Amino acid sequence: MSGKDSAMAYWKANIRIILISLVIWALVSFGFGILLRPLLSGIAVGGSDLGFWFAQQGSILVFLGLIFFYAWRMNRLDREHGVDEE
Repeated sequence: MSGKDSAMAYWKANIRIILISLVIWALVSFGFGILLRPLLSGIAVGGSDLGFWFAQQGSILVFLGLIFFYAWRMNRLDREHGVDEE
């Protein structure tokens, strides 16, 4: 594979990871926390309903998890394409 093809494959994989992460984050924060909140209101979690939990804490925890996932996956992708820092 040429250098240009390798660079295109790297950026295509990078953009795919970013888009998947953004969709998950939007689904959890906007979808579960706002749009689906009335449907989740009957499920109790930690003294409040699940919709409130997603809006206040769940979206933040998912966002932090996505940060660690992105860092781990990008380090692996960098090694696969020979552009890692180590």
